[in-house]
Amino acid sequence: MEIKTPEFKASSRIALEDVSLQKALGNLRDGFPQKRAAAVARMPEFETLRDQARDLKNHTIEHLDYYLEQFETNVTKHGGQVHWARDGQQAREAILKICQSADAKTVTKGKSMVSEEIALNDYLEENGVQPVETDLGEYILQLREDHPSHIIAPAIHLNLDDVSDIFSKKHGTERTDDPAALMQEAREMLRKQFVGADVGITGANFCVAETGSTIIVTNEGNGDLTQTLPKVHVVITTIDKVVPTLEDMTLYLRLLARSATGQEFTVYNTLSTGPRREEDQDGPDEFHVVLLDNGRSEMVGTDFQDMLRCIRCSACMNHCPVYGSVGGHAYGWVYPGPMGSVLTPKLIGIDKAGHLPNASTFCGTCESVCPVRIPLPKMMRHWREREFEKHLSPTGFRFGLGVWSQFARRPKLYRWLAKLSSLSLKTLSGKKGRLKSLPLKNGWTAWRDLPAPQGGTFMDQWKKEQGNKQHKGGQQ
Repeated sequence: MEIKTPEFKASSRIALEDVSLQKALGNLRDGFPQKRAAAVARMPEFETLRDQARDLKNHTIEHLDYYLEQFETNVTKHGGQVHWARDGQQAREAILKICQSADAKTVTKGKSMVSEEIALNDYLEENGVQPVETDLGEYILQLREDHPSHIIAPAIHLNLDDVSDIFSKKHGTERTDDPAALMQEAREMLRKQFVGADVGITGANFCVAETGSTIIVTNEGNGDLTQTLPKVHVVITTIDKVVPTLEDMTLYLRLLARSATGQEFTVYNTLSTGPRREEDQDGPDEFHVVLLDNGRSEMVGTDFQDMLRCIRCSACMNHCPVYGSVGGHAYGWVYPGPMGSVLTPKLIGIDKAGHLPNASTFCGTCESVCPVRIPLPKMMRHWREREFEKHLSPTGFRFGLGVWSQFARRPKLYRWLAKLSSLSLKTLSGKKGRLKSLPLKNGWTAWRDLPAPQGGTFMDQWKKEQGNKQHKGGQQ
């Protein structure tokens, strides 16, 4: 599978000028963050749960081999089968083999970012199996031959007009702007796909080692139909989704819904434990779990291990000013936003994804809202370090940093220049206190004024602050 280099800077320029996209992103900024804040405010123990979730994830990662083996044992015990996949190619081949064994011509799919990661749909189509996305957002994107731009709201970059246009074009129906009518239209089109599919493929929010169960959480119910109606159910997920017990799973479910959509709980929380038993009224005859590594085991014990705690809630991107300005497609691959800026360089290489960890204001909001306290800015800095070490960063940036380092090694000269620069900018800005243009700063001043420094330099303020502390200490 060829992975193209994400053209973040070029894509961002296009996104900023896209009126329709900016309208859609405005809906994001006014939606998820406020709902999350309200949900958290109603839960006094939320911060305590975050600590517990972080610690539990750390424990699980430290004993990942044990819990994965326990998970496989219990899946097998209940009549299922686990397929281990080192990379995307092995995962695709395993799923295709299952489909061919079932003589499947059509498969229904519940939303799965992992299937996007391994380009599963394209692979199945190339081998004579037609995948049908059943999540409404994913279904719309499939009709448009488009890709998700968000983890939990894959079509968030679209507006109602976009959906109306594609439904009318692909379904051959009259155009309507009534959301309820469009929803009903999608139901009617998908119903026959649910009934006729030979194989159902879903992702998994968590894999429970204690019982060998997988769980998916949805608000549409398409996941239930995808995994219960076909005769074969395939789960494609990654090794970092395992949790020790059902009780542990409920901890993450309490955090996931509140962090993602601001709900107390998602509408459907569906556990699968093996194929149907004799007493079951419905369910698949076969149950398969494809566990994908794809470089994740290499993250254990490194500066990026904390990324394995991610529960894919999307809170980081919902609150990110960069994502909120350019959307998910600008990131150029499957995982957008701050979490993608950390995960993507690992999965496709820092040489291909170097712009992503640099696409951050480092405001720290992503870390502050993460339900499992992932230090995303810290890990983005680590990627910047590796990019610099490999001489992959832009020449101008490296030259500027080299010039800065020459002064930084000479403290007296650095302080003198800092004072001179501060005074010069104050003088140039005049009474307004800002500059509309400045040589070598067009990347900033082309879009906004540059505020002039106020007060003394950092070193002057630090010295003054330390002096005040000593003075107060002497008075006690």
